[in-house]
Amino acid sequence: DNVEWSEEQETNARNKVQENSGQLVPQDKQDEYELNANEYWNDFYKIHENGFFKDRHWLFTEFPELAPNHNLSQPEASAYENDSTRHARLGRCGNGPCSLETRIQEHHQLDLMKDSSNIIHRLSTDCEARLKLGDVKQSDGDFPGSSATYRILEVGCGAGNTVFPILQTNNDPGLFVYCCDFSNTAVDLVQSNAEYDSSRCFAFVHDLCKDQSPYPMPEESLDIVILIFVLSAIRPEKMQCAINRLSRLLKPGGMILLRDYGRYDLAQLRFKKGRCLSDNFYVRGDGTRVYFFTQDELDALFTTAGLEKVQNLVDRRLQVNRGKQVTMHRVWIQCKYRKPFPAGHGENGHAR
Repeated sequence: DNVEWSEEQETNARNKVQENSGQLVPQDKQDEYELNANEYWNDFYKIHENGFFKDRHWLFTEFPELAPNHNLSQPEASAYENDSTRHARLGRCGNGPCSLETRIQEHHQLDLMKDSSNIIHRLSTDCEARLKLGDVKQSDGDFPGSSATYRILEVGCGAGNTVFPILQTNNDPGLFVYCCDFSNTAVDLVQSNAEYDSSRCFAFVHDLCKDQSPYPMPEESLDIVILIFVLSAIRPEKMQCAINRLSRLLKPGGMILLRDYGRYDLAQLRFKKGRCLSDNFYVRGDGTRVYFFTQDELDALFTTAGLEKVQNLVDRRLQVNRGKQVTMHRVWIQCKYRKPFPAGHGENGHAR
């Protein structure tokens, strides 16, 4: 953890990015990747189902806001701790160092064995009982999770590797978790998981980039929005609008939690010429796309949306594949941004 890069290493990384971004994908192909983005993600989940990503039990170390009985009105330690303290803690879950999943280096390392119990479909009566997004009525307060006291939304939920650890760990009776994905195949995987409980969770298909794509909850109703390696998958020009919409869903005091790819991560350096779409934005061999952020870029996105910084840090790690004697330098960025309380109101929302 907290690996310092030498000036030479930084220069080599910068040169590698200049090299692999010198030849852009033709515009007609770029248009195709944008137009058919959902098909590429559907194909990804059809192939890998729930065997690609591992359940993210490191979440509660990095984001204690997701743990039971966490009070958002109380300042969190991670907002104020120094780098040495934070990195001493970073990544150590109950089972040792946390290995966050990635998308490029891993195909040859995948364990595609499926746990059949996680893909058993519920009985047809249970399927019929699931709420549909088109049935949501917000005007009279009748929406999924309307009676909950703590509401979490994960955007880009995939097969549920964040959602299910939250549901398993956080037994707060007032908790309700929403989760959505661009891919209907991914949402099907979540809904058909044996752990899916429609009384505590609502999964739905959603396009983060479309203004007219509805959310099932009203504005200012969410305590937490989670973005785990998701924002990087959309076109940079569409990111601000997406964050603005998510900000409006937060209650005053609510937070967006983000974990995503940082500039010069190993995955960026591994791209070959001809895979670059625009500056620091690439397309993978399977047609899915990825952007590599700086801290300043993310800060600008969140503060423009009216949020206040709680945390914005770079996590540089050195991972070693001892079997192949290969070292891998990873760069991730972790952010927490809070929606401020209205002027004249305290942290409990009441007027002073």
